[in-house]
Amino acid sequence: MKLGCIGDDFTGSSDLANTLAKQGMRSVQYTGIPTRPAPPDVEAGIVALKTRSIPAADAIAQSLAALEWLRAQGCEQFYFKYCSTFDSTADGNIGPVAEALADALDATAVVVCPAFPGTGRSIYQGHLFVNDTLLNESGMENHPLTPMKDPDIRRVLAAQSKGAVGHVPAGTVLAGADAISTALAAEATAGRRLIVVDALRDEDLLQLGAACKGLALVTGGSGAALGLPANFGISPQSTSIWTGEAGKCVALSGSCSVATRAQIAQHKLRHSTLEVSAKALFDGTVTAQTATDWALATEGVPLIYSSAEPEIVAAAQAEYGRSRSADAFEQFFAEIARLCTAAGITKLLTAGGETSGAIVEGLSLSQLQIGPEIDPGVPALRASDTLVLALKSGNFGAPDYFEKAADILAGQHQ
Repeated sequence: MKLGCIGDDFTGSSDLANTLAKQGMRSVQYTGIPTRPAPPDVEAGIVALKTRSIPAADAIAQSLAALEWLRAQGCEQFYFKYCSTFDSTADGNIGPVAEALADALDATAVVVCPAFPGTGRSIYQGHLFVNDTLLNESGMENHPLTPMKDPDIRRVLAAQSKGAVGHVPAGTVLAGADAISTALAAEATAGRRLIVVDALRDEDLLQLGAACKGLALVTGGSGAALGLPANFGISPQSTSIWTGEAGKCVALSGSCSVATRAQIAQHKLRHSTLEVSAKALFDGTVTAQTATDWALATEGVPLIYSSAEPEIVAAAQAEYGRSRSADAFEQFFAEIARLCTAAGITKLLTAGGETSGAIVEGLSLSQLQIGPEIDPGVPALRASDTLVLALKSGNFGAPDYFEKAADILAGQHQ
């Protein structure tokens, strides 16, 4: 194995695996820390953890355990993957985990770059944009678990890190790989180990990748990994043929992002949907069994969702508690996934990082093979001979995502 990756959630990890596979790396996504060595033909191993919103000490412990396994596979470089919207409050885990990994690897210059131009995420003068909107005005300020109130990644990172935070501005990035390399070295010499790097285009990320050759640790969204395979002499190549699965597809959404809510509205025009409110969940009006029975009896691609407007989410959190409400919905969706697969469902679509993580853990999936890209950042995945799925981050995907994803999981419209 050449590149060892640690993801802080399951959707982001599949996003990274998709990026590396498209660049020619033989990539496998592991859910949780594997207990066996990787096959010798795996070039990039992505260990997907569910550490984004847990206490920092636990996130560090799990990430270091993943690092230990990846080091044992002979990896030459390591990558810490987090969301392209930098989902992490002032008490978040990105800084603490990055510093712990850097300590373990004796890394003095660590790139921090959540940019993903293919999905509209760019960094300019340290500020993260979603398309033409600052992060804190994009809807991410209303995220139920990691509300992003500050678009300046340098400030957000400094608030949760022990050391000073550096910066490589867009002007330097536009000058190319050598200029980026020189700037990274200068920031490290000045004692700024975690270094935010601007990026506006895929070309910037390719130049950044070249500048990262030989660095022990790189961190970012999936975009910052775009140029890394070339450092190992690997170039883009055709992926294997995706055969898909016959049978029924069920969609499950816990994401409250603007993008997902628009996708749900679009899906309602042609398919049946079942909305589950916090009140219905807590008073037992809807259970995992009744929701599953509804899905199994419904034609098309039935969608069960808890996604709601920010004010509705805030009211539910005030009444039932943020953690209690989040845990209840995660358990609810995980149980539906178990019931669906037990009933013979062969295709599952999930929306939302926490929801997807709960479902993957609930199904005890240990390894995911990467298939074709559905939308930027969202690949089709094969979990077993009889189960395929797609794990979508809340903010990703086109308006017709659910219907399109169901078709691709079935082997259509590639």
